[in-house]
This record gives sequence, structure tokens and C-alpha cells, in this order.
Amino acid sequence: MILIVDDDKAIRTSLSLLLKRAGYDVISAASPNEAMTIVRQQKLEMAIMDMNFTRATTGDEGLILLRQVKIFQPELPVILITAWGSIPLAVEGMKKGAFDFITKPWDNKTLLQRVKTALQLNVEPVTGNVDAFDRSEIIGNSKALTEVLDKARRVAPTDASVLITGENGTGKELIAQAIHRNSKRRDNPFVMVNLGGISQSLFESEMFGHAKGAFTGAVDSRKGRFELADTGTIFLDEIGDLDLSCQVKMLRVLQQHTFEPLGDSNPRHIDIRVICATNADLQAMVADGSFREDLMYRINLIKLHLPPLRERRDDIPLLIRHFASLQNAEFSSEAIEYLSKLPYSGNIRQLKNIVDSTILITGKNLITLADTQPNISATDMDISTAKIDNGSGLTINELERNTILKTIEETGGNISQMASRLGITRQSLYRRLKKYGIDL
Repeated sequence: MILIVDDDKAIRTSLSLLLKRAGYDVISAASPNEAMTIVRQQKLEMAIMDMNFTRATTGDEGLILLRQVKIFQPELPVILITAWGSIPLAVEGMKKGAFDFITKPWDNKTLLQRVKTALQLNVEPVTGNVDAFDRSEIIGNSKALTEVLDKARRVAPTDASVLITGENGTGKELIAQAIHRNSKRRDNPFVMVNLGGISQSLFESEMFGHAKGAFTGAVDSRKGRFELADTGTIFLDEIGDLDLSCQVKMLRVLQQHTFEPLGDSNPRHIDIRVICATNADLQAMVADGSFREDLMYRINLIKLHLPPLRERRDDIPLLIRHFASLQNAEFSSEAIEYLSKLPYSGNIRQLKNIVDSTILITGKNLITLADTQPNISATDMDISTAKIDNGSGLTINELERNTILKTIEETGGNISQMASRLGITRQSLYRRLKKYGIDL
């Protein structure tokens, strides 16, 4: 049974008809008091409630009702209805336990999708072997990785938005692809967008497309990334790099699932699943004003955190054997043991680079310890010694800063070479330079 709470009879009626036609049982209430009577007496599957009622236009009454509902039925998923200008109230509601929010006027298809997702996620998770999840190139059996894969397996069949966090090189793109591959959208497009590589001036054209003649040089109309992803999944990588002005535009399309191409006033509706990824701390960015809180809550319905390679060392031998097998080579047990002790600040990407370069340089099919050691950079060795012997007395941040300084010295400050050697992106390197106050 789904409870609808709104003082507007027209809204109650339209929502009731929509949900009943979709096969749901519905009960409605015109006031918080009426709603609480139902909540106390009846076990519900979901509640959809307005933030504003006749006696209050600030949303306070809606937040009070949400808190009271959660006292009596704490696991009940609640979707809030709010006006676009009152989204901060909805964000506050999500902090207090709401599952999601929709803005007026809503799109019926999007609303039903959100309802279905909330109900799916609120069902007791189905237990089973994580191997039932098609993980393809995701290698490893460590507890840390298995926990992530199990959560991804449970969320994949839904349309819930997913935020994948973790350091560069941990495999966020592979997890996003696996979620899509195990979803009902598997036969539809998977569109990946590196937002860190799109400038503010090109954002609208790249994401929303443009009509012919929309600007100088637009000799043909062009579909944007959102339209290309219609009926499928869009993967927004490096969303922490998105400019604030672009974040507003991104929030609108993620909230309403509609957009207008440049030079075209006809709105386009899209049916997409959204997966985002970042190596940034979005909570810290919200605190310093560089990332919108409402956007963070829109993309952060389900969060998956990928552990760094140093926290899943049991997987390193498996990864080495896998990468070596792709080149018809293998590493000796001594070489694998040695490589397993390195810190891998660049994570899996750095490990693969070491394996590939060692095979390439030696030209051998069997790589020994003697072959491996000369191909490890001084940077890797210095950090490895500090980590393994634990005698440096340096923090991880100090070690990372020293590593960057040595890499600057070795590369002459060439950003591309530094990023490649460290196994991270240029954007990530720029952030670290800023973090540690290093000027080139």
C-alpha cells in the first residue's frame, strides 16, 4: 500500500489514478494528522508526500511529518514532492531519511520509475553467490572487493542512481559497466562521459546536443550524450570536476529527465539510468561551496566505494597473472611476491603498467624477480620501502607529496609524463599539486 499525502485534492487524485493504473494499491491523506492516523494503524510499502501544506508554506510541516513517519515506520521509503525553488527543503528531507524527491511538475514516467526503484531497494536483499554477477574483467576475490560486488549485484536490476567513489585506477568504470551489463538495460546504450575533459563552453553542446545553425560552425544538428544514452545508461565520470554553472544544468536534466538542445526550444524526454564516479570528496566540496548539495543527493542514492589496491593486497597476485596472461607471459612466484609489496598509489592502472612494461622491456615469457626489480621506478621503490619497513615516520600525505616532488625532478615538470608515471589523470595530478601547494 502506497500512502499519498497532499492537501491539494487534484494532486491526490492524479497521483492515485497514476499509481492504481500501474498496479499499486493506494491510500491518500489530505493533512499530516490524517496521514499519521494511517501510519499508526497500517503497514505501508511507501509514502509520497508534499513538503508544503495549507498551514505552512516553508516546508517545516513536511519535515515534521517526515520525522514522525520515520518514528513509527523507520524503514518506510518516502518520496518528497517539492517545487523546483524548494529543492533545498527536499535535500534537508533526505538528510532526515527520505528516499528521494521529485519536483513539480513531474513527468509520470519518471515518477513511476522512482517508485519502482524505491520499492525494489526496500525489499530484503536476495542472498546468493556474488559469482552470479557478471563481472567480466573485474579481477579479485578479496573481502573488500566482494562486498562492493555484492552491493552492485543487488542494485544492478533497479534503476537507482549510483555514485562510485574511489581513487584513480581502482576500476570505477569497470564497476559501472558491470552494473549496466547486469541490468534490464543491458541491450541498450552505455554512454561514458569524462566530465573532466569537457570545458564549460562546450558542456551544453556535448551533453544536450545542438540544432543546425545554433552557433557558428554548427553546420549540422547533433545529438548530445544524454540523447545518445536514451533507454540505456549514462556514466558520468569525474563528476567532481564539473563547473558550478554546469552543475545547475546537470541537476535539471537528472531531476526532470528532459532537456533542450542548443538552438531548439522543443524539450526532449529521455529514459536513462545514471551512474556517476569521482575520486573527489564530494562532502568536502559541498562544505567549501564547490559542489552543489542538491546535485550530490540526486546522484548519491546508492554509493559504492572501491577500495585502493593497498587495501586488497590478496588480489594483486590474481591481477598480475591476469595481465600477464593477456600477453602470453607469466611471472615467477618470487616476482609476484615482490610486486605484491609495492604501494600502488596509481592502483590497478599502475600495476598493469608495471606488468606490461616489464614484459615489453624484457621480451620474455617467464618474468623472474631479477627481471622485475630493474623495471620498478625509483619512485615506486622509495614509497615501497617507507611503507614496508614503516621506518620513515612519514604520513601517507607526506609520502605522496615527496613522490610528486621526485617525479617533478625526474620528468622536468612535464605534466603528461608525471601523470603517466604516477598512474593518475592530469586532472587528478593538478588537484594534488594544489592540495600540497606545489608550483611548477
